[in-house]
Amino acid sequence: MERPGAGGINSSECENVSRKEEMSEEFEADIMDSLVDLPFATVDIKDDYEITDVPQRNLERSKEKERNNKEQIKKKKKKKQKDYQPNYFLSIPITNKEIVKGIKILQNEIIQQDQQLAKAMSSDGSFHITLLVMQLLSEDEVSTGIDALLELKPFIEEILQGKPLTLPFEGVDTFGNQVGFVKLAEGDHINPLLEIADTAKRTFQEKGVLTGESKTFKPHLTFMKLSKAPWLRKKGVKKIDPKVYEKFISHRFGEEVVHCIDLCSMLKKKQSNGYYHCESSIVIGDKNGGEPDDAELVRLSKRLVENAVLKAVQQYLEETQNKNKPGDGSSVKTEEADRNGTESDNNRK
Repeated sequence: MERPGAGGINSSECENVSRKEEMSEEFEADIMDSLVDLPFATVDIKDDYEITDVPQRNLERSKEKERNNKEQIKKKKKKKQKDYQPNYFLSIPITNKEIVKGIKILQNEIIQQDQQLAKAMSSDGSFHITLLVMQLLSEDEVSTGIDALLELKPFIEEILQGKPLTLPFEGVDTFGNQVGFVKLAEGDHINPLLEIADTAKRTFQEKGVLTGESKTFKPHLTFMKLSKAPWLRKKGVKKIDPKVYEKFISHRFGEEVVHCIDLCSMLKKKQSNGYYHCESSIVIGDKNGGEPDDAELVRLSKRLVENAVLKAVQQYLEETQNKNKPGDGSSVKTEEADRNGTESDNNRK
């Protein structure tokens, strides 16, 4: 029998080594399969071992896509805001004679101190509080605005719970010394008024109406604007001097009980009483609960009549234009000929 040389390995030892290596590989594979099934198998460990798994890469891609989408939405919003020019608004008309008289006295006091400011004054009959501004560019959009106003009425009734909304006006202030306004006094009426304004904005937006920017609503009664007379700047009048209204800083102008909310146009011709062109109105509260309001009833009646007349004139003009179109004359002649032919047939019988 031959003796194996130094350092030699017989065949049985080789088989044992090979079997051990196979078992080691199988054991390692089994362990890896088991690890995959464990809940921490997808834990990101790239910070320690600089390994990036596929789910993490997909997550980063989705986040990047989300960021891009947000940027596109922001760009679209900026474009809309750039193109946005309000031409309609919701108005609470101010009709209390005491308030109107007080504002006229204020305006005259200011004009006496500077005659140039007469052109910057708000005209009689136009005094109001703006609840919301919006953009309505077509008759269909105006109809949508009217629908939104009508839908707003039950929400307002729910907010007021049958109680009248009384607005007391006291004192004078300006926006940046450019717009002069009579202030709304503090009190319990502020919260329901703010809630009505917020509900109005939401109702119109849900209808797809483009409304004003999301600025804090500050109810006020404008009595003058320097922007109404731009030429004043050339004359050196660049701001409203507080001295011209200092006597009215704490003046009590009176209280307005809100009876209606109007959808008004900024651009259409004003009514004969000086108030804005009104597309539609909703009545708020119970008139019987306040003082007799014959003047308000007359104003509403006039508004309805004027709106009806305007629509009738518009319809007449459209029909006249259609009749004057080329080819219409021949159709009229054809109708007359048909009539004459029918009459002659009847005569034969």
